[in-house]
Amino acid sequence: MTRNKAHGKKAAQGARRSEREEVQQVESYSSPKTRHTDENASFVFSAFLFVATALAVLGIGFAVMGTVNIWLLAAALVLAVLVIFTVHIAPQWERAVILRLGKYRRTAGPGLYLTIPFIDHVSLRADQRTMLTGFSAEETLTADLVPVNVDAAVFWMVWDAEKACLEVEDYYDSVALAAQTTLRDSIGRKGITDITMHRDQLDEELKAAIEEKTSVWGVSILFVEIRDIVIPKDLQRAMSAEARADREKDARIVLAEVERDIAAMLHDASEIYREDDIALKLRQMHLVNESLKDSKGSLVVPSSYAEGFVDGNGGPGER
Repeated sequence: MTRNKAHGKKAAQGARRSEREEVQQVESYSSPKTRHTDENASFVFSAFLFVATALAVLGIGFAVMGTVNIWLLAAALVLAVLVIFTVHIAPQWERAVILRLGKYRRTAGPGLYLTIPFIDHVSLRADQRTMLTGFSAEETLTADLVPVNVDAAVFWMVWDAEKACLEVEDYYDSVALAAQTTLRDSIGRKGITDITMHRDQLDEELKAAIEEKTSVWGVSILFVEIRDIVIPKDLQRAMSAEARADREKDARIVLAEVERDIAAMLHDASEIYREDDIALKLRQMHLVNESLKDSKGSLVVPSSYAEGFVDGNGGPGER
């Protein structure tokens, strides 16, 4: 029996672990920090400048001196190095934050820009495209003490490269951690019903709360989306049973209301028939007519129904 309990406990732990691993998969969708579409373009451009400058210096020196010596080779090498430290390019989506002697100088890009070698320093290359960061909150307690695993995705972009460089050490990881802590705080203030039934409202609250933190870093939050909400299996069964009970209760209430309305209508009809004998006779004739309408035979009815077809003197009733 003890072995069965231990086996059941391990199975439950394994199920929770698999749920956590499933939640963590959202982080694999995050945009890499340093990936660019053509990240080798700047190196190719620098190599081209180096070769072109060196050849140009050698050509000019050979035309002037008529020979190539070690000093001309050294001069060509030095000038080529200075050129590749001076001339740079930035893709359309990139902004380069330049510091001069440790102080902010300007933000350059996209396209061609120049720096002073050994004085200017490119401190940050900020990607201004829309970025994706996946984050999760594992086994977080809701306001009604229900443990849930929630994963979400935040779409954001750098709108001010200067602030992203000077106000925060690593804006990428800071956005991810700010989003995760905000998600945990939001879950802790809401019940499980609000989380599962009002995702759109939770998305808007998360967007506003995260942007309040990241706006000072030059980062704008475009939108936040809750990807999945994982509730423990035993709690799912309990919630399902509760939902079925609520639906059955609602159905019984609706049935009782319908029966009450029918009883009220029958009571009103009985008052009319009690006060008006002619209306009662017409009702009796209508019931007989409905009984014989689709029948090809004859129908024997009680005498009380037949009285509707004759008047009080025994003659046929007037239509």
